Amino acid sequence: MQAIILAAGRGSRLGSMTDNQPKPLAKLAGKSLIEWQLASLAAAGVDSVHVICGYCSEALQGYGNSRIMNTNWASSNMVRSLMCADAVLSAAPTLVCYGDIVYRSGIIRTLMTSDAPLAISYDKEWWSLWSARFEDPLSDAESFRQQGGQLITIGERVHAREEIEGQYMGLLKFTPEGWQRVSAVLAGLSAEQINKLDMTSLLRLLLSQSVPIATVVISGGWVEVDNQSDISLYEQMIAEPGWSHDWQS
Repeated sequence: MQAIILAAGRGSRLGSMTDNQPKPLAKLAGKSLIEWQLASLAAAGVDSVHVICGYCSEALQGYGNSRIMNTNWASSNMVRSLMCADAVLSAAPTLVCYGDIVYRSGIIRTLMTSDAPLAISYDKEWWSLWSARFEDPLSDAESFRQQGGQLITIGERVHAREEIEGQYMGLLKFTPEGWQRVSAVLAGLSAEQINKLDMTSLLRLLLSQSVPIATVVISGGWVEVDNQSDISLYEQMIAEPGWSHDWQS
């Protein structure tokens, strides 16, 4: 198994923390986000990790087994970064990880067991994390529904918790066959459309074209970092007596 970490963006919402480095190098509890990820991927038995770089790419020298450049990072979104790794995705089953998340190695092992051409993980216990991060958890949450382990809807704005079975985490798995299906859909888009496409929008597009997306359920054990307040919150959690350090194991 191999993995890709999408690390091309700056992460401007982190302010001065990304003035001179990409978002995955932001520190959480004394260790950068990408270091947390590499440790979890290694513990799960991932053979090699390819880092998609863009903003301040030299700062990511030495992380993972190789760096792949998205030279258009400033004018494109995550899907363009993913396409830069076409050769990797076409060669062998590949995990794709957002650069701003931290997760248990067990989550990776669970996702690795899926033999679907395209699979994503989702957290059914998302409410407690969102409640800690947001005064109104629904202000940031998006729709997610699945049936029989297959995705039905994702990424829509919601008005009730009942519309959300879980939260997509930014972890995906492609087989070469799955990536070929995705590439066929992307081939029908213009360069401008691709540059604007984020990953959730891609998943919705795939559903609209009847491309199956398997869902792999997990229960907590991860965090995402969007703002400096997220880092402050997680470090406060770690400092609390008796806290389980669930996403660190």
